[in-house]
This record gives sequence, C-alpha cells and structure tokens, in this order.
Amino acid sequence: MFKRILIANRGEVALRIIKACKKMGIETVAVYSTADKDSPHLEQADMTVCIGPGPSSRSYLNREALLQTGIDSECQAIHPGFGFLAEDQLFSYMCRQHKLIFIGPEPHSIQVMGNKSQAKQTVKQAGLPTIPGSQGNLKNMDEALALANELGYPVLLKATAGGGGKGIRPCYHGEEFKNLCLQASMEAEKAFGCGDLYMEKLILKGRHIEFQVLADAFHNVIHLGERECSIQRKNQKLIEESPSPALDPETRSKVGAQVAEAMKKIGYLNAGTIEFLMDEHKKLYFMEMNTRLQVEHPVTEMITGIDIVEEQIKIAANHPLSLTQDNISFSGHAVECRINAEDPDNDFAPSPGVITAFSPPLGEGPGKIRLDTHVAAGYEIPSFYDSMICKIIAHGQDRAAAVQTMVNALRAFEIKGIKTTIPLHLEILSSKIFKEGNYHTNSLADIMG
Repeated sequence: MFKRILIANRGEVALRIIKACKKMGIETVAVYSTADKDSPHLEQADMTVCIGPGPSSRSYLNREALLQTGIDSECQAIHPGFGFLAEDQLFSYMCRQHKLIFIGPEPHSIQVMGNKSQAKQTVKQAGLPTIPGSQGNLKNMDEALALANELGYPVLLKATAGGGGKGIRPCYHGEEFKNLCLQASMEAEKAFGCGDLYMEKLILKGRHIEFQVLADAFHNVIHLGERECSIQRKNQKLIEESPSPALDPETRSKVGAQVAEAMKKIGYLNAGTIEFLMDEHKKLYFMEMNTRLQVEHPVTEMITGIDIVEEQIKIAANHPLSLTQDNISFSGHAVECRINAEDPDNDFAPSPGVITAFSPPLGEGPGKIRLDTHVAAGYEIPSFYDSMICKIIAHGQDRAAAVQTMVNALRAFEIKGIKTTIPLHLEILSSKIFKEGNYHTNSLADIMG
C-alpha cells in the first residue's frame, strides 16, 4: 500500500480523499493556490504545499508544478479527484513517466472514453446500446446538415471533449442549425481547446441514469447499481438519488451486468461511471463515460456501504477487488443535494464572499444525514472556482423517508453571509413532480413554473 499520496485538487473532494487516506493509514500532501491558503481542509492534511496563484491555469491545472510537488514530497501516487486534471490523458501519462501512480484509469482509457464520439463507437462494439447519431465527429457543415435531416429534428449537438454542459446545443429546426453549430464549437474550443462536435437524435423528456463500476488489474469488474441525475439546470446536475425511481430490480441487474461486461472487454481500470439516457419507453442509450470519481458518488456509498475512494486507492496499489458482484447489496434509498454559492433569485449569479454562519443539520430523523464539505464559518469563497460549497446526502429506509430527511436537513441548515441554492432544492423536493419520481432532464422548468 502507498505510504503517501498527493491530492491534486481542492476543497470538498480534497477533504473527501484525505478522510479515506486517514482511514487507510496513508499520509496526504494537499496542494493549494494562494486563493485557497485559508481553506479549512488544509488542516487535515499531513503536509501542504502552495503551487501557484488563484487562477486554475496557474495552480490546479499546472501539471509540472503538481508532478514536481509529488516528487519533492516523496509521494508514491497522485489522486486527481474530479474536475481539473482528473480526466487529463497527458497528466496521467506524465505521472507514469515520473514513476507516480495516477489513481484512475490508464491514459489510453482516458483518451478513448474522454472523446465522446469515440467512446460511443467503443461501447457500441462492446455491446452497449447507443443513441442514433453521427459515426464519429462531424466533418463539415454540409455533412452535418444532411445527417440532421436524416435523423429528423430535434437533434443534439455535443462537444466531443470536456463536460459540465459546455459545447451542447439542442436544435429543433434547420433554420437555426448552422448558428447553433458555431456556438457549440466556439464554446467547446474556449472551454476545452477542442471545437469538434458530434450529433445525436435528441431524446425529449429523457432521464439521466448512470451506473457506477469498479475494475481492477485482474479483469474483475463489478457494478454498484445506478444513480438518477435527471434534475438539472443547463446540463448541470442539482439533485441525485439512488436507486432510480424509474428502474426495477430486473433492469438494474441486467443493465449492470451489461455495463460490467463492456468495461471488461474494453480493459477499463479503476472507478468509472457509464451514463445513459432513458427514453419515454424506458429504453436506455449510452451517452458518455466519466473516467473518474463522480461528484455524486456518496449516494452509491450510502446504499451499498462501499467506500469508493478507498477502493480506487486499493486498485491503484494493484490490489484485486475484495468484492464480487454477489457481495453487492442495496439498502434503502439515498438523495444528494449539491449546495452552491449562487443566488437563484438573480439568475443563479455566483455569490462569493465570507460565510458568516455555517451550522449544518445534526438531526437524524427519519433517516441519517451525511455532509461533505470543506467550508466553515469565517471562510471566504474564492471567485476562481466552481460554486459548490457542500453536498448533503440523506439516507432512509425508502425513498419517501430519504426525501423527508433531506427536507428536514435543508430547513435546519443555517448558512449566512452568502446566497445559496437551498431554497431551490426545497422547492424541487416539495414539488409533485419530484415526489412522484416522474421527472426528466427538463423538469426543472415545470417545477419552477
């Protein structure tokens, strides 16, 4: 097992990794930018190193600085968390070149599965159903227009690189096609350095359902069930739950087995998430794969009792999975709310500033609560990074109990000094659409009226 791990990330996910390492008896090195010098999570690390100024490009995205820090601090491995360099093929390769273990998949897997159009063709060959669309990237406008007419509107234009909802445009008729192609390509080029696009048939009222997998170096692959992530705003997830209200146990078992077998054929290693879109007839289509730890991994941990970060580290240390698929069981229901420092009443404008009060819920009725956060009272939210300040995860014996536990927690949560999305989450959870579990990726507009 590793003696020391460098955490190439910040905030909540960095603290999550520190906690897993502490449990395993592994020392941690936490890096930070000058904007994060007072982040409370740094106090939990065994060693801290400043790697640059606030902008990500000069700190958390600085491959050379991270690698040099890992070498200088005598780390054996680097955990990238999520975001930043977590799905960066070059960084994974550079770690290998410098004899540092990258806690994640091999560079080739990141490259293949990170390119969404290439990933689609790869999993199709491995046996997973895919959404009708282009065979690879769109080569020119004439070809793209011809394909859109063949598929029939509406269609969805998607960047082949990156994530986070960037470079995605739905198109409902031919008159807007060229303009939307240019918008999506320019946005993708700015965000990811690659403006390539591919096209899919747009599934209206689709549900976003993803399966968590773990794979070791000994060709063992298991799935940990699914998460539903359909409550979204501008393609960004707001609420996740597991299991999905739309899946029955038979479908879960069948699709999970298909996913695990596909990952085995591909030769995937470590943790990963296969994302599907479910149509109105409950047919699942592969969308993309995230070759990293997901933000919403706690809901899976709550219903399986498995520490996914710990499993990631063991796999990276060349340990075989200690679990088989027959060992995996699901208990109760879990819901996660991502709390962002944003003002829902002002078009979700960022709300950086000093948190003057931070009193998380402590009650446990009717279920239990988990809080993943790195902030505390007195913490000043930097303006350089993602606006998420914490995640609340509620578990109950069934869906109704989990939702009620979450509502109780949100109502009791006191955060002052900044605006947050807590009022929005309460509105969503209290809506008839959510309570009935009959929602889709565009349901937020219906909920908010």
